[in-house]
Amino acid sequence: MRPLPTETRIWSGYVAVGDSFTEGLSDPDPEKDDAYLGWADRLAESLHDLAEVEHLPFRYANLAVRGRLLSDVVGPQLDRALSMSPDLVSIVGGGNDLLRPSVDTNALMSTIEEAVVRVRQTGADVLLATPVDPQEAGVLKPLRGRHAIHTANLFTIAQRHGCHVLNLWGVNALRDWRMWADDRIHLTTEGHRRVALAALAALGHAVDDDWSTPLPPADGATRRQELRAHAAWAREHLAPWVQRRMRGRSSGDQLVPKRPDLTPLRRLEDGPGA
Repeated sequence: MRPLPTETRIWSGYVAVGDSFTEGLSDPDPEKDDAYLGWADRLAESLHDLAEVEHLPFRYANLAVRGRLLSDVVGPQLDRALSMSPDLVSIVGGGNDLLRPSVDTNALMSTIEEAVVRVRQTGADVLLATPVDPQEAGVLKPLRGRHAIHTANLFTIAQRHGCHVLNLWGVNALRDWRMWADDRIHLTTEGHRRVALAALAALGHAVDDDWSTPLPPADGATRRQELRAHAAWAREHLAPWVQRRMRGRSSGDQLVPKRPDLTPLRRLEDGPGA
């Protein structure tokens, strides 16, 4: 069993692998049409700042693509990531697998653990992330049991191999629907901002913002408003998702990673010439 990380570290090369959560849906990039930022991009900005203070270089790649199953995340994506020799890799996958009618959580654990071992053998650090607790998630609430098992498995892997864990299960603020986009699957910009801060804290660095503070109480919706919102969600988001699954298609088909190479980070405020 590897010891858990105890020293604050500055990284010079961060690669994120995953699905839509790590790609950044639904956190629009203000500088690019049909593109997204997301928690990993926001975390990379913070890691860049930490490296800059120490006068160290920093590079970042994001290989995540929406709709990808774990086999792709820890397969082709991880192969590409390791070829770039990063010193930090975030592996966040399995969410789409857990949405399937049946899933072997033990198999998911074994697959993730094998991926973690590969990364740790290179000397790089690993950041894992648990699912959010779906207790308040309506139609997704029945998946709470398998999400809980997956969370426990991730902590077990982290303990065995000395990984950092972004514990989203324990962030109660994310159980507020105002943190989620209309599709009820992806976080809003505010949600991604908070997750990025939680990730930085999980990596052992102090954060100024209280990312776990719940939003102020919301005005209660009437039963009619709730039913209308459920119907709109089912029509606009659930039905297309079911149709894609029936056709064996994914929202990420034909898409490529938004940041395929480990390159210096251009911050939003740096402008086009940075």
